[in-house]
Amino acid sequence: MIDTVLAALRCPVCHEPLHQTEGSLRCPRGHSFDRARQGYVHLGAGRKLPEGDTTEMVAARSAFLQAGHYQLVRTTVAGFVPSSAALIADAGAGTGYYLAGALDAAPEAAGIALDVAKPALRRAARVHPRAEAVLADVWAGLPLADGCLDVLLNVFAPRNGAEFRRVLRPTGLLVVVTPLPQHLAELRQRYGLLDVDPDKAGRLAATLSEFTLVEAEELTFALQLTPDEVRALVGMGPNAFHSAAPDADAAADTDTTAPAVATVTVTAAVRVAAYAPTPPR
Repeated sequence: MIDTVLAALRCPVCHEPLHQTEGSLRCPRGHSFDRARQGYVHLGAGRKLPEGDTTEMVAARSAFLQAGHYQLVRTTVAGFVPSSAALIADAGAGTGYYLAGALDAAPEAAGIALDVAKPALRRAARVHPRAEAVLADVWAGLPLADGCLDVLLNVFAPRNGAEFRRVLRPTGLLVVVTPLPQHLAELRQRYGLLDVDPDKAGRLAATLSEFTLVEAEELTFALQLTPDEVRALVGMGPNAFHSAAPDADAAADTDTTAPAVATVTVTAAVRVAAYAPTPPR
């Protein structure tokens, strides 16, 4: 395991530092945590962990992201990352797509992909030579030392503001990506997908009450998607739990004279915001 990452990890049971043994991590009190053969370390403990994304959802996300549809989002996130960062984590990292972009922007940094989904972590463990993957639940407390991170990413994922504040250095940066109201509007109208909460901005501010907004950028761009890509987009997020995958023939506006594979235009609209921990009064 990368030394910088190991030094930041903490036992999820007693919060003591961890040291590496053959095939596992162990704390001074004897709690031991296995490293899966796929490369990630299981540091989930305490209450029952959420199920997380399924194998099918992770495969859909990987295919969609690797096609480059959200490259602008990834580039914008990476643009907020200081090149001098030494340790970057992504809470709700999924396959590690955005973490890998952040690590490319900070050539000396190590990275930690944090997620509860084993199928995602299997991919995140291989996403970048300077990244490690850790199974952990943001709501149960991150298995990280106080003030150990220079940058924490949170992209379309649950947020635990108090815990994020704890693990960031006083000079650290939190980078959050959230959907805007018009995000995927065409698909929501056509297939009855989940709406973006109209008060999302207010809830975000309440969740991150211990942070101060530094800078924000809103991105709106058009995606040209094939029927298979529409199905991947729907299947890679929370709509996979609530909606049937769009029929391949209905996913695009086609007629008898259209090409065999038509595309549909879908609006992507997100907010990328950087926050600094608010100094104590």
